[in-house]
Amino acid sequence: MPIKNAMVLAAGLGTRLRPITNTIPKPLVRIAGKPMIDYVLDAIEGAGVETAAVNVHHFADQMEAHLKDRRRPRIVISDERASLMNSGGGLAKGLKLLADGPVLVMNADLFWVGEKRGVPSNLERLASFFDAETMDMALLCVRNEDTTGHNGKLDFSLDPQGRLYRYREGMQNPVVYAGAIALHSRLFADAPEEPFNLNIYFDKAIERGRLFGIVLEGHWLTVGTPEAIGEAEEAIRRFQTGA
Repeated sequence: MPIKNAMVLAAGLGTRLRPITNTIPKPLVRIAGKPMIDYVLDAIEGAGVETAAVNVHHFADQMEAHLKDRRRPRIVISDERASLMNSGGGLAKGLKLLADGPVLVMNADLFWVGEKRGVPSNLERLASFFDAETMDMALLCVRNEDTTGHNGKLDFSLDPQGRLYRYREGMQNPVVYAGAIALHSRLFADAPEEPFNLNIYFDKAIERGRLFGIVLEGHWLTVGTPEAIGEAEEAIRRFQTGA
């Protein structure tokens, strides 16, 4: 069953992307002629999402203007103009705008290219893999060699059953968190109302043996600095042309 609701985390300041983000929010920075957030919204639309909450803070008016004409998925704004809520607090606040149930969560500035046609997409695979009875969260992960723009940091070790553990030197099957999650909204029913980092919930899930992951198919892009824009555009060109 496809997951019908999504939360897109789009409120960050994009400080490493300055001076570009001195006048524009990071999710609206164009990569190969397309705003980063549109890569994300197109991906969740393709996975069957009907409604997406998007949080806004930095140049919030620009974000709202860009999103107002989007029909699929339907956009609801989680307004963080008054107070930036960090990744966990922003997610918890945005989930209150969506119906209870399974939700896909994505960062607005992380996306991928090179998915194969005619087979389930990465987000469709993630939604099918997620089991709320046995998992707190399922994360989309990527092998370091399949990334562009990443600093090389390894986040997790993925065991043969799909469980994730914090990576330590020498662990097998290291992966990078690719910025997409499947979860049930009830996980955040008792979340604090102040800002907090989503990593707290990752660690709680690991302690319970309930953090799982799958590996992304394709090539993952992160654009953290102005110099990384050209690298991302070259990767997109390479996968579009098959070069």
